[in-house]
Amino acid sequence: MKLLYTNENRYLVHNIQNLVENAGINIMLKNEYAAGAAGDLVPHETWLELWAVNDIDYDNAMEVISSSFSHDGDVSWLCSNCQEMNDASFDFCWNCEHSAPSIL
Repeated sequence: MKLLYTNENRYLVHNIQNLVENAGINIMLKNEYAAGAAGDLVPHETWLELWAVNDIDYDNAMEVISSSFSHDGDVSWLCSNCQEMNDASFDFCWNCEHSAPSIL
């Protein structure tokens, strides 16, 4: 088994778990119930961990994880009202609150 991902935010770990499982990779969670011991253990040792059961699946799982954090497809957009550049994550211009174009 190889460690794929760990984070203090359990929601992020579960999100990655869903992505990896949907890719057909067998995984296992560790430290699911360790959060209650945070006062007795070092906090980062209680973080939820996602492990690949089969070592041969490790590279494929890491590709799934890295592609989920990739923002290569994000395109910035120019506000037609104030000519300010905005990140793709904005639905409205951060400067003047004008709506983003419907097709980016």
